[in-house]
Amino acid sequence: MEPEITTNQTDSVKDKHLCYESVNESCIMAITPSTIRVLIYIFNGSLSILTTCGNLLVIISIVYFKQLHTPTNYLILSLAMSDLLVGTLVLPFNIALTVSSCWYLGDILCKLQGSFDIPLTTLSILNLCFISVDRYYAVCHPLRYRTKINVHVAAIMILVSWGVSALVGIGIIILGLNEGKCEGRCLTFNIPISSIAGCIFSFYLPAIIMLSIYLKIFLVAQRQALSIQNTNCQSIKSGASVSKMERKATKTLAIVMGAFLICWTPFFLCMTVNPLSNYSIPTAVIETFILLGCSNSMLNPFVYAFFYSWFRVAFRMVISGKIFQGNFVNSKLF
Repeated sequence: MEPEITTNQTDSVKDKHLCYESVNESCIMAITPSTIRVLIYIFNGSLSILTTCGNLLVIISIVYFKQLHTPTNYLILSLAMSDLLVGTLVLPFNIALTVSSCWYLGDILCKLQGSFDIPLTTLSILNLCFISVDRYYAVCHPLRYRTKINVHVAAIMILVSWGVSALVGIGIIILGLNEGKCEGRCLTFNIPISSIAGCIFSFYLPAIIMLSIYLKIFLVAQRQALSIQNTNCQSIKSGASVSKMERKATKTLAIVMGAFLICWTPFFLCMTVNPLSNYSIPTAVIETFILLGCSNSMLNPFVYAFFYSWFRVAFRMVISGKIFQGNFVNSKLF
């Protein structure tokens, strides 16, 4: 958003509070009532804690239990690590910025905050893209799945996701933040071209790829279901149970992807429209959409626990501390 710039000659802002009273080109501070401020602290703080603890459960479960050491779960592990970083690095900064709308932590921390925010979103969507590729082979080419998607391939996918996201973060630092803007605001992608290009390559393009892959999976899964209904062969029934498990996993991960798109699409639409509309979208609206996007990082562990019985078993063993009372690495979770 194009912040309001205040000069000594402007009479209309005399009654408004500035981020820096002694600076001519200071941003105007948003005055938040103390009750609302406390509620924001409580909500954001709770969101940060739930996000951190929930994704720690996923990480510990996948790392500890050998039965969860699969290519799909390694990709889920990478997604959980990116969500954990959102809970520990992004949300605390957002708490400081949302309450007063002013940024008092300096340009260096502003650049660091920007280098975490967008890159971690990019990391999440790249992880989801590779998860959709994993599901594509599992459902559409089950006989080739183990040869096409193995631990080494999953490791390459994870390295690519983190490498591209790191480059995005470095690019944000090089481009710089807050250039040509009023003092006291921390903004990402002030330049219209970089804002729109960033949205296209970090969100829209991967989202279109994911949706296309899941549409293909849905069509193939429907054909498989009809084929299974029209046969009574025992060997086919055995294969059908495996196919059913794969389809359930695909459905669960499609819900994870859908939740991600629902949570983050409003923010990226704002980032696209805002430069084209001369930064007319209110800061409060953008901050609300950022919070909605960040809340997605909290949802995934609950989705896994709801749809996967083996994750529920693993979560209970971790929360109860049972894994510290003996060796349960080879426990049968499903």
